[in-house]
Amino acid sequence: MGRLFGTDGVRGVAGTELDCALAMNLGRAAAMVLTEAVQHRPRILIGTDTRVSADMLESALAAGFCSVGADVVLLGVVPTPAVAYLVQQYGADAGAVISASHNPMEYNGIKLFNGEGYKLSDALEEKIEAILLDGAAKPPVKTGNDIGRLSRSKEAVGDYVRHLLGLAETDFSGLRIAVDCANGAASVTAPLLFAALGAECDILSANPDGTNINDHCGSTHLEQLRGFVVENRCDLGVAFDGDADRCLAVDETGAVIDGDKLIAIFANDMKLRGILPENTAVVTVLSNLGFFRFAETNGIHVQTTKVGDRYVLEAMRQNGYAVGGEQSGHIIFLHDATTGDGELTAVRLISALKSAGCRASELASVMQTYPQVMVNVRVCSEGKTRLPGDTAICAAVKQAEEMLAGDGRVLVRASGTEPLIRVMVEGKDITTIEKLAGGIADVVKTRMGA
Repeated sequence: MGRLFGTDGVRGVAGTELDCALAMNLGRAAAMVLTEAVQHRPRILIGTDTRVSADMLESALAAGFCSVGADVVLLGVVPTPAVAYLVQQYGADAGAVISASHNPMEYNGIKLFNGEGYKLSDALEEKIEAILLDGAAKPPVKTGNDIGRLSRSKEAVGDYVRHLLGLAETDFSGLRIAVDCANGAASVTAPLLFAALGAECDILSANPDGTNINDHCGSTHLEQLRGFVVENRCDLGVAFDGDADRCLAVDETGAVIDGDKLIAIFANDMKLRGILPENTAVVTVLSNLGFFRFAETNGIHVQTTKVGDRYVLEAMRQNGYAVGGEQSGHIIFLHDATTGDGELTAVRLISALKSAGCRASELASVMQTYPQVMVNVRVCSEGKTRLPGDTAICAAVKQAEEMLAGDGRVLVRASGTEPLIRVMVEGKDITTIEKLAGGIADVVKTRMGA
């Protein structure tokens, strides 16, 4: 078995790649590692999104936690950032989220948080993997009264919504906002949140049935939201992914405001208000060239990390930066959250719109996006590990970079959550970059296609 943890937890097709045995054993190993320094009976929170497989995996994961002596509190369906917040709020020792985020319903995943509400470091993940895969240590087996107990929280949704309301800087009266909940975790929180903030809200895709999460809705499928915003003359539309740790937006014309533009809006606003530490924002290598041009123009420094919001967060924590994120819509406000929070992002965006007193399209015009093409190539099981040393792919990338002549860039990387290699090319001319991306993708398919 290969490495279990990707860029965002353990993920796979529920029932086969991520089955009950793996979930239970992961719970045993994780509880052992995350609570080894605890001098009291450990307590771990579990939240889920709306997938039909959530109950199955929740039961198995909880059994693993309880078997090594940890008490478990089931939060039910809540956003991922709610679990991160409530771990601290409830004084728990760790937290887990059962979700595959933006992936189709047949997938599921397990994300882990430490007692401070942060995702695990590489070192902790490797320690858990060593127990699971190599038998580096054996989780204890508890008996009698030492076995962990299970309880359910009825307050999680309300406590999290009240937390977000406390972070809102203004009411949203006078605005009409469309909110796409992706038939996911935001379905239980977003209607309460936005109603309380006073906006006229149209709630879309908030009827989860276990199978329709992310199904032609949410932040990965913005077509429905774009059409609704234009047809109903909304001021703004916001969309979350399945576990609501991402947010993308749509302006009044139906144009997409992606994560790069969101970070640009927030960084610019914070700089003007004098609350952007070191005048710095943190993004990943996938951020659009337009973001870097925006930063140069507006005197904002940029720190770049590898792909994954956990690496953005790591850089922010090390340096005390306040805002950062990914093009995909993971936005982190470090002074208010320990992980990406889609609903907090929406609240901050609507606050910025209300404060500016302009249209959303004007607010987003702070950054101009360069054409960008992304081609995903499905690869064999060994393909991702062979990528760095493949001479043919390296040669294709070098040739493309030479053709761009410094006015564009190429990035070829393995997905952290799926059996894909992603080929990204940016430049001024869409025809040229489409041709270059397609050519590199063809080489990848030939060398390691599934």
